[in-house]
Amino acid sequence: MKTLQTAFLVPVLLLNAAAAFPVDSGDKHASWDDVNVVAHGLLQLGQGLKEHVDKTKTQMRDVNSRLKALNGTIVALEGKRRERDEAAKVRWEEEERMGGKVKEVMMRNEDIVSRMSALEERVDEALKVTTDDSIRGGNSTKSFIQRVMAAQNRRIDQLVDKIRQQQDKLDKQSLHLLTLQNKVAHRGVRILRRRHEEATLKGDSTPKDTQTGSARDCHDLFVQGQRASGIYTIQAQNSQLVNVLCEMTSEGGWTVIQKRLDGSQNFNQLWESYKNGFGSLNGEFWLGLENIHAISKQSQYLLQVEVTDRAGETHTSLYRFQLDGEEKNYALHLEQDSTSGVQGGSILTGSSGLPFSTADRDNDLAVDVNCAELHSGGWWFNSCGAANLNGKYPRGPGLLRWQPRRMFWTNTKGKNNSLRTTLMKLARV
Repeated sequence: MKTLQTAFLVPVLLLNAAAAFPVDSGDKHASWDDVNVVAHGLLQLGQGLKEHVDKTKTQMRDVNSRLKALNGTIVALEGKRRERDEAAKVRWEEEERMGGKVKEVMMRNEDIVSRMSALEERVDEALKVTTDDSIRGGNSTKSFIQRVMAAQNRRIDQLVDKIRQQQDKLDKQSLHLLTLQNKVAHRGVRILRRRHEEATLKGDSTPKDTQTGSARDCHDLFVQGQRASGIYTIQAQNSQLVNVLCEMTSEGGWTVIQKRLDGSQNFNQLWESYKNGFGSLNGEFWLGLENIHAISKQSQYLLQVEVTDRAGETHTSLYRFQLDGEEKNYALHLEQDSTSGVQGGSILTGSSGLPFSTADRDNDLAVDVNCAELHSGGWWFNSCGAANLNGKYPRGPGLLRWQPRRMFWTNTKGKNNSLRTTLMKLARV
């Protein structure tokens, strides 16, 4: 603006100056000097205008380059949005397809179960007839019944094989679905992280309040005066804020790391889910290996395990507890605590320091089998172990006995029991 004002003022001043000088013949030399002054002023004015035009062109080129960069960023963001929408659409279609297959397999299993029930009734009738004939001595009827029973046994064996095959297919499909869900979730996390980085580069990020409370676990809350059991927020040393379920007693606070009571939460999860945690603190949940490790490394802790078997009996075990980090596959170190007098059984067999295993991270010591696939869920398996508190929740009145893939535990008599409820909690020594 100042350059333009100068451009207009200089000619006016020069013209006024020229008009002020006389143009008589006696003053020719003075007039030529005045003309030279005016010409010199006009030359300076032209140079000033040329510099202003060049500066304006440079600014316009800078503005154009910034607009092009902004357009490129907008196009890239639009492409990412389309990729996210396509990924969500693929996930939805995959879930619909897998859901249809799961329903179909379940219907087949129900049909097979109904057929087996009918066959069992026929076998019972055949056994009854056989008993009556044995009393009457009917040899011919015995032979016929024996042939029928043999045929029915073969048919039952075939149905059992089919059930086993259908169960294997269903497990593989469930594992595939979990893998897809984890991939979609990880892709969403990467997109959010990328957006945060872009916002930071643009200077749009806002500082967050880093002030936190001093409670590192439920024991700290107890010391601070909290006496009611419930959900609280803690922050372990060098870790992030996390909500936990605290069980307050007259002696201190216990931090609950696992709870199962009704089978409402699916514990057949993969490595990332067991690492970060899943479920609801108001129901069934797994706190997460990373959170458990962050709590346990602060001090010496006790792990108390409370289980209720299908017969309604409650068993309790107490251990000195330590959990390594992810670089050591969250290896578990347990030592039976004999000072408390609590002796309820075993949740771990073999040497201390067993790593954690899931279906997609086979870290167990078994050579020819993946224990997490065999027993379902994730656990510290040795050679498929004597316990798995994260297996499938047993259902139905006929599941009082131990079965593979169900959550189970070894009692003090060395017997594997199917469980009804489990609770794992930590407290400082």
